[in-house]
Amino acid sequence: MHVTISPSKIKGGITAPASKSAMQRACALAMLHKGATIINNPGASNDDKAALSIIEQLGATIEYISDGSLKITGSNFAEINDNEMERSIHCGESGLSIRMFAPIAALCQQRVSITGSGSLAGRPMDFFDDVFPQLGITVNSSSGKLPLWVQGPLQPKEIRIDGSLSSQFLTGLLFAFAKAATMPVIIHVTGLKSKPYIDLSLHMLDVFGYDITHNNYQSFYVTPGNRLKDQQINYTVEGDWSGASFLLVAGAIAGKITIKGLDVFSAQADKTILQALQQCKANLSITADHIEVSPGALQAFHFNATDCPDLFPPLVALASYCRGTSVIEGVGRLAHKESDRALTLQEEFGKMGVVIKVQDDLMIIEGGGLLKGAAVHSRHDHRIAMATAVAALKAGGETIIEEAEAINKSYPAFYDHLKKLGVALV
Repeated sequence: MHVTISPSKIKGGITAPASKSAMQRACALAMLHKGATIINNPGASNDDKAALSIIEQLGATIEYISDGSLKITGSNFAEINDNEMERSIHCGESGLSIRMFAPIAALCQQRVSITGSGSLAGRPMDFFDDVFPQLGITVNSSSGKLPLWVQGPLQPKEIRIDGSLSSQFLTGLLFAFAKAATMPVIIHVTGLKSKPYIDLSLHMLDVFGYDITHNNYQSFYVTPGNRLKDQQINYTVEGDWSGASFLLVAGAIAGKITIKGLDVFSAQADKTILQALQQCKANLSITADHIEVSPGALQAFHFNATDCPDLFPPLVALASYCRGTSVIEGVGRLAHKESDRALTLQEEFGKMGVVIKVQDDLMIIEGGGLLKGAAVHSRHDHRIAMATAVAALKAGGETIIEEAEAINKSYPAFYDHLKKLGVALV
């Protein structure tokens, strides 16, 4: 599938899509909860669908309610001790799902095979091989990559892990420990990246009745038990700052728009897009129920995206229209995404006339010139598809995005929302 975008002036209002980071975590916690969970404003992205499929494969039941919400009844899979049975879960292309659900799947004695598709099949998974045996889990992989087989039961114990590898894996361990711990236990972490995502995980653990504290992200203290036990939990998925960042940048580039449904007090890492917009002098108005953004005399900016690497693509689109040289830190976080994003951004934005250099951990973008309409390719990366679409809004001609359906991984309604804002798109 390809999409053609013509230069457009945009205006209007959009409600942000549901956060897939929160939705996937809610699915995992609802499956572990003994009672029922009502999830309001559930996400509909491919990653969200993968999480729902996984919890069904692990024994949860899902009821789709007429008002659009979901009712999830938790699974007792962790209590099943038939080690002759084998379950299988398929994580689609969701990196969060594989890293979060692998420790959870290892809560039971059954052997569980874990597979994925697309770029996920080639991502390194050898951190499982290092950590799982310390917890009594048998693990086998294909030279550190999928498919993966795990067999528990996981035994919570004091361990030390390298947090620079994946905050998502730490999330999975925290969820599994919270469910299985029968006495206080500590997870020690070194070099943790993406701390805001751990803040989100801790917030949601609290919503679901678990008590976990930390010492400046270096030691995480898991208290056994659940204060909500089998009570019904009602949870509303908040708006997604990751997806909304592309809309906010579009407003800064191409017209005055209003975005609703975002919580400025959210633990989501990508809300820091507001800092970049303020730095570059976009016109920004923030209220309790909406954010309004419009173009200004955009200036180059310097932004550290180490804790929010998913912001690189929208930030590159923004920097392309900022006068001067913008610098984004954190390139080391980009190698194992849906594509090698540093290289992909260089090549695809290069087709539009944007000069991007990478020096060590820095990405340097020469902005302020007229972008060219061009034929670009998503590289099967949802954020590259959205970034080039946003950059196309003020290019000097039509931009054709190949494999444009990649957006379905996180933001299926993205092109529809652009059309609603007045983008000429076919």
